[in-house]
Formats: sequence, C-alpha cells, structure tokens
Amino acid sequence: MRRDVFQAIADPTRREIINQIAQRPLNLNTVAETFDMTRQAVSKHIKILIECELIKVRREGREHFCEARLEKLNEVADWVDQYKKHWASRFKSLENYLEEVQTNKAEDEKRK
Repeated sequence: MRRDVFQAIADPTRREIINQIAQRPLNLNTVAETFDMTRQAVSKHIKILIECELIKVRREGREHFCEARLEKLNEVADWVDQYKKHWASRFKSLENYLEEVQTNKAEDEKRK
C-alpha cells in the first residue's frame, strides 16, 4: 500500500513522534518511552512515517536513531495554502461588502 504524508500526519501519535524528533534525532527506545503503548505499537507508527518519507532511521552501533525529514511536509503546506488563498479572497469580498453596507447605511442616515 502506498502511503502519503497526509496519512502520516492524520494520527496524533505520529504527529507527536514527528514533533519529538524534529528537535533532535532520538533513538527508538527514547521515542517509545514517551508513549503509553507498547514498543511494537510505536514501531508500527515509525514504520508508517518511514514509508511516507517523513523520518529515516540510521544505525549507530547497536542503536537505531530516528531523524526527521520534514521537507515532505511541504506537500501539506502547499495543499493548505490553496485553501488559505481561497478563504482570504472570500473574506476580502465579505469585507468589501460590509464596507459598502456601512457606507450606504451612513449615507441613508445623513439623508434623514
């Protein structure tokens, strides 16, 4: 199954793993210790993050370290950005409409 970055960040545990290793590389045990779940469950989350290319695991001696590869999050930023632009345009239209209504209301009150 091909996973994408959206599937990776859909889960709060995976988002927290990304958050932790974004600060600095951590070994697998350190990551697993911060969650109230089995090491095997954390390993499954890490596997998904690896498949989505958000982290990589490097070996140093007997230890495995997780390192963040956050450039893939640009896909999410680009997707969100299109909606930001859409809503910014809609809010600007609303702002213009409200200004027009206020101007018309002020003119009506002057005529009275």
